[in-house]
Amino acid sequence: MPRKVILLCGSPRPSGNTFLVLEECAKVMAKAGVEGEMISLAGKKITSCIACYRCIKEKKCSQEDDLQPIIERLRQDDVGGLIIGSPVYFGSARGDVMNALQRIGMVNRASGGFLTGKVGGAIAVARRGAHTVTIQQMLMFFLMSDMVVAGSTYWNMLIGRKPGEALNDQEGMDTVRHFADNVAKLVLKLEK
Repeated sequence: MPRKVILLCGSPRPSGNTFLVLEECAKVMAKAGVEGEMISLAGKKITSCIACYRCIKEKKCSQEDDLQPIIERLRQDDVGGLIIGSPVYFGSARGDVMNALQRIGMVNRASGGFLTGKVGGAIAVARRGAHTVTIQQMLMFFLMSDMVVAGSTYWNMLIGRKPGEALNDQEGMDTVRHFADNVAKLVLKLEK
């Protein structure tokens, strides 16, 4: 059974640019023998970490919203990686994306590091700019979670506003395709 990479889509639009770009990543990884599993935050309620530290004792987040099933999925043995895609809103990743990453990170640290050694990386999609700030913001999660971050030939950033426009950003798509292929190769190498 091929290993899986969770594709966490932070767009509120179920078929927006971020979702479409992550779908393309899944296609590239499938060719390399790794399955991409899409999880969309669209329509989900993901609240901010409240620093209650109950995760240290309970080994799970104490908040009752839509994040706990995502955390449980990331704990599974068949998950070898995580790619996070976020649209850029007012110069940064969407708030619910950062809420999710901060809470996943806290539970990961409190639970013995279930993300340690898994492969990952971030993708930012914007109409105009602030891609690199958004990618840097999300990369902190991967680095602090003891994950292996895959690279590419440039930053994983795409330009597009209307649904489908990002797919026309040829350089951006080439970059994320190369990134997705690197993620798949790393997952398979680390599995051995």
